[in-house]
Amino acid sequence: MRTATLGPAQRAESLAAMAERELDVLVVGAGVVGAGTALDAVTRGLSTGLVEARDWASGTSSRSSKLIHGGLRYLEMLDFALVREALKERGLLLERLAPHLVKPVPFLYPLQHKGWERLYAGSGVALYDAMSMARGHGRGLPIHRHLTRSHALRVAPALKKDALVGALQYYDAQMDDARFVATLVRTAVAYGAKAANRARVTGFLREGERVVGARVQDVEGGGEYEVRARQVVNATGVWTDDTQAMVGERGQFHVRASKGVHLVVPRDRISSTTGLILRTEKSVLFVIPWGRHWIVGTTDTDWDLDKAHPAASSADIDYVLEHVNSVLRVPLTRDDVEGVYAGLRPLLAGESDATSKLSREHTVAHPVPGLVVVAGGKYTTYRVMAKDAVDEAVRGLDQRVADCVTEDVPLIGAEGYRALWNARARIAARTGLHVVRVEHLLNRFGAMAEEVLDLVAEDPSLGEPLQFADDYLRAEIVYAASHEGARHLDDVLTRRTRISIETFDRGTRSAREAAELMASVLGWDKDHIEREVQHYEKRVEAERESQRQPDDLTADAARLGAPDIVPL
Repeated sequence: MRTATLGPAQRAESLAAMAERELDVLVVGAGVVGAGTALDAVTRGLSTGLVEARDWASGTSSRSSKLIHGGLRYLEMLDFALVREALKERGLLLERLAPHLVKPVPFLYPLQHKGWERLYAGSGVALYDAMSMARGHGRGLPIHRHLTRSHALRVAPALKKDALVGALQYYDAQMDDARFVATLVRTAVAYGAKAANRARVTGFLREGERVVGARVQDVEGGGEYEVRARQVVNATGVWTDDTQAMVGERGQFHVRASKGVHLVVPRDRISSTTGLILRTEKSVLFVIPWGRHWIVGTTDTDWDLDKAHPAASSADIDYVLEHVNSVLRVPLTRDDVEGVYAGLRPLLAGESDATSKLSREHTVAHPVPGLVVVAGGKYTTYRVMAKDAVDEAVRGLDQRVADCVTEDVPLIGAEGYRALWNARARIAARTGLHVVRVEHLLNRFGAMAEEVLDLVAEDPSLGEPLQFADDYLRAEIVYAASHEGARHLDDVLTRRTRISIETFDRGTRSAREAAELMASVLGWDKDHIEREVQHYEKRVEAERESQRQPDDLTADAARLGAPDIVPL
């Protein structure tokens, strides 16, 4: 079983190794595309480095709708190529690459007009299923079905009777986006890539007009490294233009940011056995099952303020609540909202000013020798974007390089997952954990759950749940720091787990316990633990304050009231 450890020692070793000898490929940015690019490059036999200024998936890739989908609404735009590509990737992830992380999820589409709408929407969903089957990767999902109004209301009692005349139900897939990226990074490292988070690129190394590497600042330790590489890939998403500015080149395209806001509410607030997809005047609104919660979103508005911490305003929250309440029998209120998060989509700028009309396709360019830029796209098609980026980088290498193989490279944890799932009752009996806990671990770590269980075997207290976030075991916090590269409390509460959006206190009551568990791995003293807790509490308060503000400008100003990193 292939594995990789991303602890403090491995991070230091990776930074030193990247500076020691020239790499074939250096990837800048560890969102889903950057992490996927590193995996693609290293599995072609190229020496590969990956650096990230903050944490894995700390930008867009931890703040999505958490869906792996073909993009049903793109059929309406007649973008068949994009849908076909995405459906193939959805199938690969469900069946081969990450069955432990990517799961089927049903959606109900309420029909509001008799006759023509069922024919129109039904034809679209039928085509969606047919295109999936045609790619040979759709057999793992049930096909769509037509429901009468009474049947739809049995499936989703939360809906108002007058909100629909009937419905369609179809399937897509979902995942924990930040966990997926961390697993991608670990998989790349397992195949030999060097990776370091909290490692910021401050400039590019040049020889004439050619880019030959990057200056990398260790944000944690304060040192600076010169990392030389034959090809550098800029995979920085909404920061693409900023990164390009370091070489004095904006490039052949411009990336605009579109803000998407999501709300998280407890599962008992919406009575339904299925997710929902609703039309809005601008786009669509999803109600997505998420463990003991629902994720409701999203918005789609232009954003040109702080990219690191996009803020959800009071107006954003009202927009989402208003649209979901238009179909709910018992409306949601502000008091029902456990968590709120805002993310930025990196869209390729087009002629239209409306961000919902900008392209979800991606592009790859080679603006100067030695530097490849990849931008745009959808989470679902990250692997295709990564392949295209590495293909472009290979053109700049004076050697024969193997073709992309990631279609056949499962992420760590996938191998053996189904066998362990079948044995989950025996694992529960062996470990003394409830079978539900074992299922939770298998669906978050796959076969790597055995490593988490080893921690529990060494220290049985780690088999206890966190006191104020009992969906998660104490062992998961330790494992995040020892194996998954978590460097700060925020990394654990926001991305390795989802405590920051799944509890009404936004994780503040769990903060001290989690920090003390991390301290044993990262060597924190009492003062450092206190700084981590205080920083996290300030971040949460700044977010709460931003969500009370009426518009983007005031919300952004409020969110920036909290410092970005823990002061040393």
